[in-house]
Amino acid sequence: MSANRPTIFALATPPGKSGLAVMRVSGTKAGAILYALTRGKPCQERMATLCNLYEKNENKPFDQALVLWFKGPASFTGEDVFELHLHGGPAIIDVASEALLSLGAEPAGPGAFTRRAFENAKLDLVQAEAVADLIDAQTRGQLEQAQRQLRGDLGALYGMWREDLTMIRAQVEACIDFPEEDDVMEDALAMLGPKVSGLMAQIDAHLQDHHRGERVREGLRIALIGKVNAGKSTLMNRLAGEEAAIVSDEPGTTRDVVRIRFDLGGFLVELSDTAGLRISDQSIEIEGIKRARRAAKDADIRILVIDAAANQTVDDEAWLLLRDGDMVVYNKSDISETQALSVNTDLSVSVSVHILSAREGKGVDEFLKALEARVVSLLGAQESPSLTRARHRLALKDTKRALALCVDRLQNSPELAGEHLREAAAALGQITGEAGTEEVLGKIFSAFCIGK
Repeated sequence: MSANRPTIFALATPPGKSGLAVMRVSGTKAGAILYALTRGKPCQERMATLCNLYEKNENKPFDQALVLWFKGPASFTGEDVFELHLHGGPAIIDVASEALLSLGAEPAGPGAFTRRAFENAKLDLVQAEAVADLIDAQTRGQLEQAQRQLRGDLGALYGMWREDLTMIRAQVEACIDFPEEDDVMEDALAMLGPKVSGLMAQIDAHLQDHHRGERVREGLRIALIGKVNAGKSTLMNRLAGEEAAIVSDEPGTTRDVVRIRFDLGGFLVELSDTAGLRISDQSIEIEGIKRARRAAKDADIRILVIDAAANQTVDDEAWLLLRDGDMVVYNKSDISETQALSVNTDLSVSVSVHILSAREGKGVDEFLKALEARVVSLLGAQESPSLTRARHRLALKDTKRALALCVDRLQNSPELAGEHLREAAAALGQITGEAGTEEVLGKIFSAFCIGK
């Protein structure tokens, strides 16, 4: 902890009128500021104390609040910290802020408290990011993933790999330091090759997760595709439980991608309704069709919606957009006499087929259950913790690349192999913050809310 670092404060609850507002203060001056606010009333550590709060040079209290006092380093930030549990009126919050300013505290920036926790070794960088994910969680799946990461599961995995790297580096350095023992050195280097390759294999398996962690955080993308007037917009409204898309008998009503996010099976999904695929000479519709194709390409699940009364073959463009695990819906079963439909056996991908009426709701619940099962199968819990951010993935790819170079040079150039091991350790350390730069840290914590 630096004595020159400013003592900071921020509202830790949402701004506006409420029954309760929590003001958090952290820094070396926290104890003196609390003493001045309470006019010296003793506050026992980690115990709620009811105190009158005073402005500087005022004898009349501006509020009576519960005070929580945490002596550093046994606090979230590792510094002296106190919280004021105020009445939640805007005027009280303003007066409390002015009082803290007058006593030498400074307003905190986004993520300032969590950053201090990281800098004081209370959290690693992966856990710090989990704090933001915990606050942003909208579904149970996001909540469970953030809690697992905050417990340190992901950081522990990377820490274990970093320890393995350190051991291998030490052995390589020993070989370099005693070159006169040629036979011993060659044997030792030969034994290190499989260890490096084994570590590479573990990292590669971790990377082959189909971006599960990012999907849980950001939402699984599902695109409704098909020809005009197939009933995509009606189905979207049924699945979302609201009138999200305009429904009309006029072909080509949807010109842009309409997106809505909701909870399905405990996971966040983003459902997109797209423009009908057909040949058009209208510039706006042509652009909408381009966006539909792009949405289909980027989606994790594509749902092809077909008018059950129409005659479509697997040669149609929409069929060609499908991939393994996608779904085909024969819609408008209420006006079609077709009782059983199946996909042409020439189709090159494996899809599930469903018959329903989006307008009448017939078969929609069964389809929603099938879609939910598909989502859960993609995002359901796994034994090992998942990657949750693109920066983790990039750092691990850099680590793996450096390890591959190390393996190539172990026998003939152990000095270069040692340098590649150092590069691998530095790349891995960027994830947990052991080798983070100020630019990286600034970018990460700027995305946090103020007061956390």
